[in-house]
Amino acid sequence: MKNNTLITALLFCLAPLAANATPSTQVWIPSTDIQKYKSVHLNVDNYVAVEKETSGAWKAPLFVIGPTVGVLPYEKVQAEVGFDLMRAGLAADASPLYLHAKVGTPEGAAFAGSPAFALGGYNFGTKKDVTDQNIVYALAARNIGKAGRFSAGFFSGNDKVLLDENGGKENTGLLLSWDRTLSEVSDKLWAAVDYQGGDSALGALSFGLSWAFSPNTSVIFGYDVYNNDKIAGADTYTVQLDINLW
Repeated sequence: MKNNTLITALLFCLAPLAANATPSTQVWIPSTDIQKYKSVHLNVDNYVAVEKETSGAWKAPLFVIGPTVGVLPYEKVQAEVGFDLMRAGLAADASPLYLHAKVGTPEGAAFAGSPAFALGGYNFGTKKDVTDQNIVYALAARNIGKAGRFSAGFFSGNDKVLLDENGGKENTGLLLSWDRTLSEVSDKLWAAVDYQGGDSALGALSFGLSWAFSPNTSVIFGYDVYNNDKIAGADTYTVQLDINLW
């Protein structure tokens, strides 16, 4: 019981660090998209609370930055690796490094009409039972004409870190999303809704719009509603800058 209490206390402190160490994503959850071979992608993400905590204080903004690199030269099997540095003004900032990787196949690669598949992991932190959420996931996605792309999958992580406010294990859950380029308005405009299950600090329903300022630069403006505000805190606005360096 003492260990569970300690871990729960740590997780409350880490709640603002719950944003994903970012593989190629939708708004919040991973996507089946994978960076092309030798491409270098930089993400710069910010999460800011929409209101004060019940204590009357503001949750510290979360800042995330890191590269993702495409590493496989194949058309039908692709992979990416990367890392992020997270900072939120907490003790966990002393261990800011988080790793991620993904391998997958695009639509139609496995067989005619097959969905895209991805298998990956993220939030592999370096502080044992504090930042090592160690999430692994599997996803499938399929474009359905003008309706957009629908994705579904499942994740599992470290059951000593992904807990609810009572210390109960919340380390597994669904991953769901919809996204679509809003070409009726502009080919530069993209929208997405995604969901991560569970009552840990990771569980959330997120909405976002992205505008591509150039072929290599886009910005997502989003909003995150957490499944368990007792541990994740207030909802957040997010602004995510994505740059393809080469």
